[in-house]
Amino acid sequence: MPLLLSRDDVIKVLEMDDCMAAVEQAFAEMAKGTAVLPLRIPITPPDGLALYMPAYLKEMGALACKVVTVYKNNPTQHNLPTVIGKVLLQNPETGEVICIMDGGYLTAVRTGAASGVATKYLARKDKNQIAGIFGAGVQAQMQLWAVAVARDLSKAYVFDISDQAVDNCIKVMSKKLNLEIIKADSAEQILKEADIICTATSSAMPIFDGEKVREGTHLNGIGSHTPNARELDTAIIKKSKLIADSYDACLKEAGDIMIPIEEGAIDQNHMVAELGEVITGKKPSRENDSEITLFKSNGLAVQDVATAKLVYDKALKANVGNQVEL
Repeated sequence: MPLLLSRDDVIKVLEMDDCMAAVEQAFAEMAKGTAVLPLRIPITPPDGLALYMPAYLKEMGALACKVVTVYKNNPTQHNLPTVIGKVLLQNPETGEVICIMDGGYLTAVRTGAASGVATKYLARKDKNQIAGIFGAGVQAQMQLWAVAVARDLSKAYVFDISDQAVDNCIKVMSKKLNLEIIKADSAEQILKEADIICTATSSAMPIFDGEKVREGTHLNGIGSHTPNARELDTAIIKKSKLIADSYDACLKEAGDIMIPIEEGAIDQNHMVAELGEVITGKKPSRENDSEITLFKSNGLAVQDVATAKLVYDKALKANVGNQVEL
């Protein structure tokens, strides 16, 4: 009988460090050719986005499909989360459905985990670094959590157009992390002080002037994932060493990359590596402390599948969830 895992069940067993390890392995499988990853199928109902995301990881023995929706008006109009998702996990040897789990929290954590892995390989390695987070929602919180796992931080700044969202983010994350978290006065304050920057907003337009990003900064861009939307301007894309989660996804889904290409500012060769290639040593990571490195994350089904397998295994071990007859 399949195991049914609620959001609370997933929260009980899923930690960022474990998720980062699973996601790192998934990216490595992409580079080694042992992952099967079709492009996700997008559907755009009114006021929302629905994504259907299957993948298979041979070495991890994981086969699954996630269905996730993003409706930005859900919290204010329907008292529902912005992101709603479910994951169907199967036995890759038989096709049998072995688990159905909530995918909302899983999506948030695995998105943070990808940035955490990118930060591990691409950010400078010195201690007492400063993080700057653009956005203050759940995704922004997960970015901060992952960066704090990947690097020794002295403090973090959070900036958002909503002061209430920033206050809530600081309240939530101060309980989780032993870290000073400060409301940024402006975007410029983050650009001036932060060593590691994460963008996790719903903006369709660039949120800061890329010319002002300091040498040696590492950036994780995760908020935009459609061809006509971008958080990052052409200036920061041009001046960065650009690492993609997937070349294919960036060229077909990421406005952050597609728009500068359409402008003629860069070509597709400006993406120097996929993250999996860096992890496996096929391509170099940061080569000096003055480089600006940028990880463009679209969100890949391999992240969901690896995380779902992790959650399932941990839930079985901890006797979490309920077996159901279908």
